Amino acid sequence: MKFDSESMRKGPIFKSVIIYTVPIILTSILQLLFNAADLIVVGWFSGSDSVAAVGATGSLTNLIVNLFIGLSVGAGVAVAQGIGAEDGKATSNAVHTAIPIAAAGGLLLTVIGVAFSGTFLEAMGTPEGKMLELSSVYMRIYFCGMIFSMLYNFGSAILRAAGDTRSPLIFLTIAGVLNVILNIVFVAAFKMDVAGVALATSISQAVSAVLVLRALSKREDACRLDFKKLRIHKRALLKMLKIGLPAGLQGSLFSISNVIIQSSVNSFGAAHMSGSAAASSIEGFCYVSMNAFHQTALNFCGQNYGAGDLKRVNRITFTCLATVAAVGLIVGNIFYLFGNQLLGIYITDSPEAVRYGMERLKFMLIPYFLCGIMDTATGSMRGIGSSVTPMIITIIGVCVMRVVWIYTVFAMPQYHSFSGLFISYPISWLLTFTAVFISYLIIMNRRRREKFRTAPQGE
Repeated sequence: MKFDSESMRKGPIFKSVIIYTVPIILTSILQLLFNAADLIVVGWFSGSDSVAAVGATGSLTNLIVNLFIGLSVGAGVAVAQGIGAEDGKATSNAVHTAIPIAAAGGLLLTVIGVAFSGTFLEAMGTPEGKMLELSSVYMRIYFCGMIFSMLYNFGSAILRAAGDTRSPLIFLTIAGVLNVILNIVFVAAFKMDVAGVALATSISQAVSAVLVLRALSKREDACRLDFKKLRIHKRALLKMLKIGLPAGLQGSLFSISNVIIQSSVNSFGAAHMSGSAAASSIEGFCYVSMNAFHQTALNFCGQNYGAGDLKRVNRITFTCLATVAAVGLIVGNIFYLFGNQLLGIYITDSPEAVRYGMERLKFMLIPYFLCGIMDTATGSMRGIGSSVTPMIITIIGVCVMRVVWIYTVFAMPQYHSFSGLFISYPISWLLTFTAVFISYLIIMNRRRREKFRTAPQGE
């Protein structure tokens, strides 16, 4: 079946959702395989301390970059709504505004990451000595490739908004094969430890960025990238900021709670850190399988909202929610069932670390479908132009709730354990989804009443 942007607005929803989503899932899984390759290679050739060092940087890195990842979400929504409204000028302006924003954001992130990574890691309570040194080296080199990472993320968001989810899959496959090869060369042959995997990641990100920009420049529709036309269009920028800033702030504040949780993990010692890092990598495969439906809901709802088809927006939302719940239940429980074997791939020298990893997986994977429906409902709201409301709900339901949990329940001696720490996740997912879903229903009812009086507007 040929799939294009028109398929997002017409025809059977479930079939279109699956065709659109599967390449996103595969792309995200490949990305995680590259990240897992980092951990696996350093685990095999450098030991569990290096695994812990790389893993300890994850939540901090997400905190720093999530604001600009949110802006890429805004770029995707601006493009999707422009396509849905058949407004070629608005679509083109959004494309040519997004790319310079990506480059500028990547440069800023590089400066921040290189200059302050050591300071940030110390503030998180990363153990001094070898662990802090390894983590700092990894982060500094990783952030040197941030311009390429941002260009790829913004470019991929534009392609997906236009209905093309296959090209990012192909580009990431090419870059990923290179990443794995360079991992082995730098770590196994050149003995570069965590510096080797960070350098391999940066180089592969550069390749993927070049490929996605080339694909945009060869398009023949309103999403075609002409480097001579790159400039900031005020109206396009404002729309991106309207959707992207709340999304980015939500992601950054979401990461704050994860940074605090990582600090709590660090307080238990190296074995807990190693087990948690490996478990987090495994959870990532389940997460991206569900998060793909967030992106699907975002772009499908964006195009249909732009076209004024609110009934189809609702049908898309409920289809995505049902599908992501099924995926989360199946994948999450299968991964937990084989948790020991999967953790053993990452950690070869510490049965204690594997045991702590399984303790984390129990509270994360079994109820992981709750995270999936929470994210998907948020994607639908952003697609219809409502980004402030889910941001506020997420800040309260996820960020504030987890921080309060850590300083109250987790602080009690009887609950000061891995179980007492990670059970806060499913509780926050359930509370946040409930609030987001109710808000979605209220906003859609309001938009239906306004449809024949005024043109639909975002928050």
